[in-house]
Amino acid sequence: MTMDVREQLAKDLLGCAYEGLTPVQRSVIDLIATEAPTGLDPELKHDDRSRSERLADQVAAVGGSWGFIIGFGVALFLWMGWNVATKGFGLAFDPYPFIFLNLMLSTLAAIQAPIIMMSQNRAAQRDREAAEHDYIVNLRAELEIMHLHDKMDAMRQRELLGIIKRQNESLRILRDQVRPDA
Repeated sequence: MTMDVREQLAKDLLGCAYEGLTPVQRSVIDLIATEAPTGLDPELKHDDRSRSERLADQVAAVGGSWGFIIGFGVALFLWMGWNVATKGFGLAFDPYPFIFLNLMLSTLAAIQAPIIMMSQNRAAQRDREAAEHDYIVNLRAELEIMHLHDKMDAMRQRELLGIIKRQNESLRILRDQVRPDA
């Protein structure tokens, strides 16, 4: 595709020179000019997470589920129930006020929170990339519709000119029949 087509599309659709467009706008004009489909960004398709990042995502998925909350609640009640029920028999390993349990919970929270935040940061980055792709698709759709409107207007104008020419020819023929000697 020549630069003239891109330049003309940029002026017609966005009202500015091709060189004055942002990179995203240029890519959309290029897609329209080449009539290529808007594909999903390859970076969004490929899972380039490291092993530790995948593990962090799995920890976040498990830690943020009802199954984890219910299972963890059951484990806490069993821990506390065992220590309260066996206190008199000397089998309680963490008697009330459950200091070891508090230490374990604090350690778990201190480790789990940054792991979940890492996963959320990656998810936010993926969301930003997906939003940019959506913006490109939406911008392209809008520009394509404008381009189609322009084509339809041009076709309609040619059609109207053809109708007017045929009507003028019909009028000329009718005049010639009414006034044959003119």
